[in-house]
Amino acid sequence: MAATERDMLILEKIVKYCGEIDHAHSEYDRSFEAFCSNPTYRNAVALCLMQIGELTNKLSDAFKAEHPEIPWRAIRGMRNIVAHEYGNIDEETVWETAENGTQELMDFCKNEIENEE
Repeated sequence: MAATERDMLILEKIVKYCGEIDHAHSEYDRSFEAFCSNPTYRNAVALCLMQIGELTNKLSDAFKAEHPEIPWRAIRGMRNIVAHEYGNIDEETVWETAENGTQELMDFCKNEIENEE
């Protein structure tokens, strides 16, 4: 079953937010120390992770079921943590997600978009 047009639009938005995280990393030299000490950096990344989690929730169930290799529930879970427990988030977990997970997600989304064109 092919992805819906709506799924493709959502994937494009996810790519945008993943790119914004990458941009924030570039602005702060991918420094974990800067991430921990700079609320602007941390907030920029956290907002993007929250948006990504919100967007993945809007993907069709069929699309998500076709791609079990992507940790959809974990992505949504990160969104919930950032949205509801921001003052208590583990900086290392958020950093790891932003540093590694978003690149994999962006690559996946770009590949899906290219394959659909």
